[in-house]
Amino acid sequence: MILCAHFGPAEADAALPALVALAEGLTPVVQALPPDGLLADLGGAEKYFGQDAGQLAAVLRVRALAHLGLDCAIGLAPNPMLARMAARDARPGTTRTVRPDEVGRYLAEKPVRALDGIGRSTAGRLCAYGLDTAGRLAGAPPGTVQRILGARQGRDLQERARGIDRTSVVPNASARSLATERTFARDELDPARHHRALLSLAEELGVRLRGSGQACRSLTLTVRYADRSTTTRTRGLREPTAHSPALADLARALHTALGLQRARVRGIALRAEGLMAAEHTAHQLTFAPEDERARRIEAVADLARAKFGPRAIVPGSLSDAA
Repeated sequence: MILCAHFGPAEADAALPALVALAEGLTPVVQALPPDGLLADLGGAEKYFGQDAGQLAAVLRVRALAHLGLDCAIGLAPNPMLARMAARDARPGTTRTVRPDEVGRYLAEKPVRALDGIGRSTAGRLCAYGLDTAGRLAGAPPGTVQRILGARQGRDLQERARGIDRTSVVPNASARSLATERTFARDELDPARHHRALLSLAEELGVRLRGSGQACRSLTLTVRYADRSTTTRTRGLREPTAHSPALADLARALHTALGLQRARVRGIALRAEGLMAAEHTAHQLTFAPEDERARRIEAVADLARAKFGPRAIVPGSLSDAA
């Protein structure tokens, strides 16, 4: 069985290496899922320790609580995709198990958006044809799905709707995303504070991307509400970038599209995905002098932060006086 654990709090980002080390005490096949999760292949561990996957999951939870004070939501399933989905279904302190003979029933009523590789646009096209659940997508004629999505994508997504995932847990896999989160001290209804948090998240991601010589292709926004439910939206950038204003513009657009109005928000997370080396990206030149000026100022600010610390320079709208 494959285990997926998510630890939730923003502090888990810094604790992730320690969490991975705890999981490696059970199995050497552990893959970090920044900022706050991991995958572990328990196949060999079940035989070695003479315990089933549920018992090993309980051991990992107890160790995380004892050593780091962090609780986790755990998913157990036959492959990584199903394990990630099961972990999203589990509440902190619980384990959601999907056994091989339960896969069809588990996926039947899942919205197609819950499957890996299906974004808002693709889900919209499938729903327009009545293929709004994984069960309907799995049972549709292959030719129909491939006419809607194209041969390769249609075949791949229909396999996932049937619970087939050909990926594996890759130990020490390099991060394909960067994420950061802001948790409010109380349920926050003020849209201005939401937007301020978004700007702070985008600025932090931009600094981290530029510091590691990377750019991202898309952003994923996750809003967590007072009742612990969440809404997640992903949208691609016009071009791969690490430019903070471009990230902030897209983050605001994602947030505005949710139409939250007076929603009781407990936390907001922003993830930069589709990472690539910045040296391999191309920037579309513009005739707007303010854009090039902003990029030069950004480069100088990064040098100051590297020398004097991350709070040496912050945007005026994020200063304490703002």
